[in-house]
Amino acid sequence: MSFSKKGKLFISAITILFVFAGHAQDNYPYPFQDPKLEIEKRIDNIISLLTLDEKISCLSTNPSVPRLGIKGSGHIEGLHGVALGGPGGWGRRKLVTTTTFPQSYGLGETWDTALIRQVAAIEAYEARYIFQSEKYNTGALVIRAPNADLGRDPRWGRTEECYGEDAFFNGCMVQAYVRGLQGNDPKYWMAASLMKHFLANSNENERAHSSSDFDERLFREYYSVPFRMGIEQGSRAFMAAYNKYNGIPMMVHPVLKEIAVNEWGQNGIICTDGGAMKLLWTEHKYYTDSAWAAAEGVKAGINQFLDRYSGSIHKALEEGILKEKDIDEVIRGNFRVMIKLGLLDPPSMVPYASIKDGEEPWKMEKNKEWVREVTRKSIVLLKNDNNFLPLDKTAIKSLAIIGPYANQVLLDWYSGTPPYTVSALDGIKTKLGNSVNVQWTTGNDADSVNKLAAGSDYVIMVLGNHPWCNAGWAQCPTPSDGREAVDRQTIYLEQEELIKKAYRINPRTMLVLISSFPYAITWTEHTIPAIVHLTHNSQELGNALADVLFGDYNPGGRLVQTWPRSMEQLPPMMDYNIRNGRTYMYFKGAPLFSFGYGLSYTSFAYSRFNVNTMMIKPGAEITITVDITNTGKRTGDEVVQLYIRHLNSVVLRPQKELKAFQRITLKPKEKKTVQLKLKANDLRYWDVDHHQFMLEKDKVQLLLGSSSADIKFFKTLDVVQ
Repeated sequence: MSFSKKGKLFISAITILFVFAGHAQDNYPYPFQDPKLEIEKRIDNIISLLTLDEKISCLSTNPSVPRLGIKGSGHIEGLHGVALGGPGGWGRRKLVTTTTFPQSYGLGETWDTALIRQVAAIEAYEARYIFQSEKYNTGALVIRAPNADLGRDPRWGRTEECYGEDAFFNGCMVQAYVRGLQGNDPKYWMAASLMKHFLANSNENERAHSSSDFDERLFREYYSVPFRMGIEQGSRAFMAAYNKYNGIPMMVHPVLKEIAVNEWGQNGIICTDGGAMKLLWTEHKYYTDSAWAAAEGVKAGINQFLDRYSGSIHKALEEGILKEKDIDEVIRGNFRVMIKLGLLDPPSMVPYASIKDGEEPWKMEKNKEWVREVTRKSIVLLKNDNNFLPLDKTAIKSLAIIGPYANQVLLDWYSGTPPYTVSALDGIKTKLGNSVNVQWTTGNDADSVNKLAAGSDYVIMVLGNHPWCNAGWAQCPTPSDGREAVDRQTIYLEQEELIKKAYRINPRTMLVLISSFPYAITWTEHTIPAIVHLTHNSQELGNALADVLFGDYNPGGRLVQTWPRSMEQLPPMMDYNIRNGRTYMYFKGAPLFSFGYGLSYTSFAYSRFNVNTMMIKPGAEITITVDITNTGKRTGDEVVQLYIRHLNSVVLRPQKELKAFQRITLKPKEKKTVQLKLKANDLRYWDVDHHQFMLEKDKVQLLLGSSSADIKFFKTLDVVQ
């Protein structure tokens, strides 16, 4: 070794000693254990202490280092409650019951970000409790939620996991969920939010090798928006999708580093999806072997593999296609997340470390009440001719409930195990008591359907999909069902024939559609007097539904996706260019139900629509106000929605774009002034020549109403430079 190299090593050693001087007095064996030290210096120390094998081990989903006393956290699922049970493959061991909310699609239908934040906070608290309690001491604090993907097509088998089709709306819900999971402490997180699946992952068939192809504008203005908004809110973890984007597998796509890391500031965990590394050479045919796949994944920014990766990393190092410094660079992100979770600090300093004693939170009455409230808020009233609903329970002597799933709460592939469930049948029976003769049949026997329909005052059809198709992996025997690995073959409801049978006998027949996605129920919408929609999974499903059906709660949910009238209104499944007729922004023709649609048992009047200025400049913000009055006789919720339309843009823009919304509750005759904000930055488009967002001189129409199709007021705004 030359003198110069010896000198450099000596100076480096002195520097390290100087930097860490004084920390020994706090009795920390290693400097990284000192919470007062800067995070990056703590990580410098960790990296310097790790062996190569330990560094490789830290590329797993659990960056623990037992030799150094570093206890990391692995991952758990948590789209609508902690998932440590349920039907999913990771949860066949029913470890512990947990508070279980409606599916993400249903959470979206609440249109209530404060509510969503509370749902996530309850979930994070339970994750901490399970992770830290001596009784359980299992689970994890990195939660794979929310799903920031966009439901661009109702045939997507995993529609249930997303918040809907609108990028801005989904981004608002993602931000609320991130904030709820991570908590309010300025230094530590209660749990870490790991968003999935980056990016443009909305087809299941052939996802292992398919490519989602679209232009740079759609990347910036649509598909990436919820992920960017989540990172801006503080999420520091996401999962790369299986699919390609414009021909490059997402696991190794340059946008991971170039955009997510370098532009948006993502500096934590970027993990693969399960088995994604192997797909790079077996399905995508992108590399010739596992060494290249592993090496390029790390160099692209992947720092956690959901694969058997260790041998491939070693081979890549031996062949020189991966350097140890490449591993050093990426695993820093894992430790940033562990430090934010407080796992490297004394428990006395971490406010969430005390969540481990007392009653199990899922047994608490307040959690049950929250689930019931969230579920009620998620219910969408799709039709109510002649005030068919709510039903007067004092005037009913007999009631028929027909449907194969009416007597159970169906869990989905990412569900936990709820402490109890209340089915639609149970909830209705409890609501009505012994004074009403309630009878149920699955509908499989025509004679029983005829008998019950003919002999009952009312018929409630409880129909929908099976969330995991009641079949093996990648199998859905019913064409309109879908799930992970299987897209829907049709959007028509096979059970609609059952509705027709009951209605022919008893016209006082209504539909409760419990589904994870839209259905083209054109005959039902035209004929049946009342329809409500809600999603699966809630432990309080039956109680919440009964509250709505019998008038103890006024439904106020809104749709988060365009419901087509027919399959013919949909472009080809693999057409990712949404301008070709997808979502309410570009939909061609008249939908069955529009985005943002939902009815109420009361009525609302809009008045005094005002804008504080009719001219907006770059960087500015305008305020829109409107008075909403409940003109009916029941307390109810209205969702005020602000859309915009560009009138003179130099590029093709959507026919409408949601830019603000607010859900409010009003008593009869009560009036409230709703205030919405619109930022100039939200009016920009992505300029593909300059590769940046641009605010153009333009006229923008403001459209305010109760859905994308029910606009009450219009005003035109001048955008000036």
